This record gives sequence, structure tokens and C-alpha cells, in this order.
Amino acid sequence: MTQFALEALAAARALRSLFPATPLQRNDHLSKRFDADIWLKREDLTPVRSYKIRGAFTAMRKLREREPGAAHFVCASAGNHAQGVAFACRHFGVKGTIFMPVTTPQQKIDKTKTFGGDAIEVVLTGDYFDQTLAASQAYCAEVGAYFLAPFDDPDVIEGQASVGVEILDQLTRAPDLVILPVGGGGLAAGVTGYLRATAPGAVFRFVEPLGGASLTAAVAAREPVTLKHINSFVDGAAVARIGATPFRALDWVTPEMILRAPEDRICVTMLEMLNVEGIVLEPAGALSIDVLPELAETIRGKTVVCVTSGGNFDFERLPEVKERAQRYSGLKKYFILRMPQRPGALREFLQMLGPDDDIARFEYLKKSARNFGSVLIGIETKQAASFTRLTDQLDAAGFTYRDITEDEALAEFLI
Repeated sequence: MTQFALEALAAARALRSLFPATPLQRNDHLSKRFDADIWLKREDLTPVRSYKIRGAFTAMRKLREREPGAAHFVCASAGNHAQGVAFACRHFGVKGTIFMPVTTPQQKIDKTKTFGGDAIEVVLTGDYFDQTLAASQAYCAEVGAYFLAPFDDPDVIEGQASVGVEILDQLTRAPDLVILPVGGGGLAAGVTGYLRATAPGAVFRFVEPLGGASLTAAVAAREPVTLKHINSFVDGAAVARIGATPFRALDWVTPEMILRAPEDRICVTMLEMLNVEGIVLEPAGALSIDVLPELAETIRGKTVVCVTSGGNFDFERLPEVKERAQRYSGLKKYFILRMPQRPGALREFLQMLGPDDDIARFEYLKKSARNFGSVLIGIETKQAASFTRLTDQLDAAGFTYRDITEDEALAEFLI
């Protein structure tokens, strides 16, 4: 057994003073759907509803073993890492200063304060995470505290490797395939580092959000690179640059092992798991399940473990998730319709709608000419084919329209 695997075992044992192993649950719904033996490693069921507590606790424990006087820790995070650090600070009875962007939702701020109690102080600074990170590191140097990185740290990676320890213990055999979400790379580096040493037959697939594919970019360049733009919807995995330390541990990964999940499709998966299974997942937590349809042919009859990395989902975002899911599934579209300003024109349009078509938005934008008016209209339906029928009727009636559903610029301002 490698030294890393031994350290991972030690990390898993130490974590038992904090919380029991998270469940590894066979999912009958997914297993039947894909004709496979599919298990979910429920990291959404840790005390802070994500795996991040593992790395934060392990890094703090090991640092205190090396330097017993360490009593003040600092981190920068807008979510799960902050909550893990807060929980660990309270456990060890040490001071924590947690920097969060001023744009952080109040729910996440409140949860971080709840987990940390009197042990922590939350500092809100910076409109963007890079500004928050710079402020936290400057403060850390000024007061002589210890900085806890969210993923680019060997001790953090050892802590995340405890997920792999538990998978092997709970399954009692090596899985055929393990599907891992990737953001900064700490979880992927840790789990694969342990399982490659102890279950060499296991195969891995890595999933990134389409709008934050930092591992894909790093594998192509053979080194970490900074993405120019990222889509922040999958906030638990939308990382512009994979960590240097995790990437060194993942230098064996090939492009064929990486899948990229569209943000809107992830919403479909989140709603399916909520409505069918009653499982609440954040966008990053749904990544490993989201790609199962892409792997359907290769996983039939095999044992597959999907790591559901987190469940910190603010239900105020549910309308957005539903909207994105409907748009991805072709069940909701937005049009700008040029409506003739004559009696009966609106009635003529409404008669084109089918029995399952509902108007979700109807707004006159402006008079573009004396005889016409522009209308923003949103339509929901139960069958995607309904829109083909509708647009055929619009064309036949001579209505001028534009489908803006996929136009990001217009959608940002109008929808």
C-alpha cells in the first residue's frame, strides 16, 4: 500500500470523531433505468452537506499536529469550504476568520455562522472571489494566521481521499467505475489516489460543468491554465483554474476520461432526483448522475459509484432550476413576436395554441411601427413537438417572430 493510501486511511479514522461514514446507497431507480448496479456515495449527507468538511478537518488536524500552537485559521470561500472550515474550527476550539464575497447569499452566510458559532468571524469583502481571496491572504499574513486552501493542498487532498476509503469499505469489493465531479480537483485527486492503490481494476470518469472545464483545459495544455470565462451556475465546481497540486496527482488522466455537463441539463437531473427520489442536490452534487445517459452503453451490467458531492441548495433558486430544465428539454420557449395592430390579431394568435400550451410571459416591448407592436412571449408546453406545430402555424399565417430562447444576450435583459 502506498504512503498516500496509508495517510488516507488515517484521515478516515480521524474523521470518525467528527461524523460517521456517509451512506453508500444502491439506487434502484437509476439501476433499473440503466440496467446497471448504481450506487450513490452521499456526500450531501455530511454535517455540512458536502465533502468539503473532510479536507478542512484533515488539514487543520495535521497542521495542529505539526504546530501545536496553531490557533487561528483563515479561508476564503463563498460556500461549502467555508462551512467545512467553520465546523472544524468549532470542533478544535480554534479561531477562524472566514472571508466571503459581499455577493454571497445570506443563507450561506447564516449557515457558516451556525456551524462555526463563537469560534469564527465572517468578513464580507470583494465583489468577486479573486478580490476576496486576495484580502484573506493579506489578512492572514498580517496577523500570522494559517491559511486553509479549498483544494490546492496535500493535506486537503488526503482528507478528500477518505471518500474513497469509505467506498471500498462499504461496497466490500472494487467498483467497475467511479464517477467523480471536478472543480478544483481535490476530491478527484484524493479518491483516485487511494483507489488506484487499493482497487487497481477500477475505472474512472470525471465530470465538469460545461462552463467551467478547467481539467479539460489543463489536460490539453499538460499544465493548469486559467479559463478566460466561466459560468458560475454550478458554483460548487465552476473553478477557473484547477489546483496545481491536484493536477500533479491527475497527470495520468486523458481527454477520453472527462465528460462535460451542460448547466441546463444538470437542472433536469436535479429535478429528477428531487421529484423521483426525494434527494436534494446542489448543481455540483448532481454532476456524476447527470452523465449516466452518456455512459449508458458502457455501464450496462456493471457496478458504478456516483459521488454526489453536495446538497447545499437554496430553494429560492428552484424557479431558476425549473426554468433552465424546461428550456433544455424543449418544453419552454421565448419569442419576440411582431403583432399586427388590427382587431382580431391577438385572438388569431391565441387560437394557434394547443390544449397543453400555456402562456408564461406576455409583454409588449415597444411599438416598432405604426401598424405593428413587438411582444415578448414565453410559452410552456408538455411536448416539445408542440413548438414545431406552433411555428408552422405562425409561418402559414404570416406572423413575423424570433425564437430568443438560446440567445444569451437577449435573455439576460428580457427574460
